[in-house]
Amino acid sequence: MLSLDQAVPDFSASSTDGTFSLAEHSGKPLVIYFYPKDSTPGCTTEAQQFRDLYPQFAAAGCAVVGVSRDGIKSHQTFKGRLGLPFQLLSDADERLCELFGVIRLKNLYGKQVRGIERSTFVIDAAGHLRHEWRGLKADGHAAQVLEAVRSL
Repeated sequence: MLSLDQAVPDFSASSTDGTFSLAEHSGKPLVIYFYPKDSTPGCTTEAQQFRDLYPQFAAAGCAVVGVSRDGIKSHQTFKGRLGLPFQLLSDADERLCELFGVIRLKNLYGKQVRGIERSTFVIDAAGHLRHEWRGLKADGHAAQVLEAVRSL
């Protein structure tokens, strides 16, 4: 699992725009936000808020990507329905979830299930992890991330 100020190793993943590679985003900050599932209420709120603030992230020279274990087809539907201007990455094999340490046991209707803990990470232009939020509430979080990006 990564820790703050550590260099993030290069990775690639299937995305709604083809293949995403971390190396292709070097030289500028990157926000990676992990969310549990496409089209659920909290995940929709979070995606909409990142969408609405996306012009400000772009003005700060920062890219944004969302990650969940959903497949590309689900991601494309979710992205299209919400008009998201950023890529969604599919992590069905949980490689990225393991790298960032976001898989947790959660209670769902009285049962313990493995799932993604809503988490966000900011990687600086040099490829180092500079900010992380774990177990967060979706509403209002994108604005907090934008302020962290502006402080880089």
